[in-house]
Amino acid sequence: MIQPPGLAALDRLNLRTPLEALGHRITYLHGMTARGRTIFDLRYTDLDPALYAVGVHRAALHRVLWDAFETCGATLCLGHEVSNPTDPMLTTSDLVIDASGARSALRPFVCNKPPRAFAYGAVWASVPDIGISTETLSQRYIAARIMLGYLPVGLRAPNDQPMAALFWSLRAKDYARWHAGFDDWRREARTLWPDLAPVLESLDGPDAFTHATYLHFIESHPWRGNLLLTGDAAHTTSPQLGQGANQALIDAVVLADALTASDDLPQAFRLYAGARHDHVRFYQYASLLLTSFFQSDSRVLPALRDAFFHPMKRVPHLHREMIRTLAGLKTGLLAANTPDKIVNRRFPI
Repeated sequence: MIQPPGLAALDRLNLRTPLEALGHRITYLHGMTARGRTIFDLRYTDLDPALYAVGVHRAALHRVLWDAFETCGATLCLGHEVSNPTDPMLTTSDLVIDASGARSALRPFVCNKPPRAFAYGAVWASVPDIGISTETLSQRYIAARIMLGYLPVGLRAPNDQPMAALFWSLRAKDYARWHAGFDDWRREARTLWPDLAPVLESLDGPDAFTHATYLHFIESHPWRGNLLLTGDAAHTTSPQLGQGANQALIDAVVLADALTASDDLPQAFRLYAGARHDHVRFYQYASLLLTSFFQSDSRVLPALRDAFFHPMKRVPHLHREMIRTLAGLKTGLLAANTPDKIVNRRFPI
């Protein structure tokens, strides 16, 4: 999902309109247990009538960004693997930005600490949207061991059929067993969420899914020399709050502003890292905290979740903060900001 700050970043690039033309507007998060107990019932519009997210297929997001890139005049060089900071491509460059993702090969040359692997990941597939979850990210839970989700993501390309993302929480070590027992899994998923039966029956088999594993890593000083980490290379975590693509888009815009504000590279890096620190850190630790409530073998934490998460909505302050957290607007435990102010930082020039 592209949350309001991510949409504000796309706005800066004049890409929000083409992205929204392909994506599916999301205004509601609904989650419930297998027994029908509501866990989440959150509407963006309870905070602001104009607030919403956009569910989007990765191919559509890439298409919008690529179409813009093709007109920018930059040169694209392919077929050269870079895995060492002594590579001539890096040593002869004034500025090197590593946006290669969570498993960056260059990260160890910037900082020594390794990322932490999560026990749980997920399998996910793109499926035809059968219209059971309009404008809604819907999830079903059994304790914290099982999470089944459905998110409308709109079109992969103009004139395509509407699609949805279907995902299932899974321990990384159990992937082979899940793959071998796909028909048993399909029956289990259909029992948990009968409305998904048409989608589940249409799946050819386990290879229709992509297996995703997750890491947790954050670096407050994400550069060394002329090499800067950004996006998931600099900060990655479990997708419990769906912030990965949003954080990367915001990073790109704020970094561009910092480089415009200062010709001195170390100073520009400091401006960038300082501007992103609070927002990134909050979502790193909030996602890490929530992971155990939704993806773990714990019995206590999901029981606490089931007992307290939905009733928290009845407290106006907590309800507001839950929506702010969902929408990507938090910059600290007691702080939040608007999408425009998170993205459009004003640096002294």
